[in-house]
Amino acid sequence: MRIALTGPESTGKSTLAAQIAERTGLPLIPEYARTYIGQLGRPYTYEDVEAVARKQCEETAGEGVFDTELLLTKVWFEDKYGHCPAWLEETARRNRMDLYLLTAPDLPFVSDPVRENPHRREELFARYLHEVEASGVPYAIVRGIGGARLACAMKAVEECLCRNRRPSAPGGATPPTDNEKEKL
Repeated sequence: MRIALTGPESTGKSTLAAQIAERTGLPLIPEYARTYIGQLGRPYTYEDVEAVARKQCEETAGEGVFDTELLLTKVWFEDKYGHCPAWLEETARRNRMDLYLLTAPDLPFVSDPVRENPHRREELFARYLHEVEASGVPYAIVRGIGGARLACAMKAVEECLCRNRRPSAPGGATPPTDNEKEKL
């Protein structure tokens, strides 16, 4: 299973990723950009963001809970530089997740040396939502504080796990869930 957290800065992605990994037993893949950019000792460049993206390509090859991934980096490129490298867009399309958890900007902003958009979180949230919807991957918007935020995320994860575990019916079709049966 591949679960990716995405969303604006300071919306609890790292905390949620660790909590979800612990509860599901999936490996946690921490945010590489924070470590890379934090250790530069200078302002980052286009080439630095590209280096982050290449590392994310390696890190997202397997299963896990990804504290950010290529979709977030695509938005970062477009926001900061006005475009995204074509190879990144193509890789992001091919490197599909099973679930996106889009973290809402409903937590107080906590400043740190790597964060740079405290007043644009709603705008960036809308951009991430657009990208997640365009991906065609199931997603959930995660809201709330503390335990409520984790419960919201885990509900989406459990639903995704159930979808992925459903047995196939004869002929390879997936049998409908109880909710789907009610709609029939």
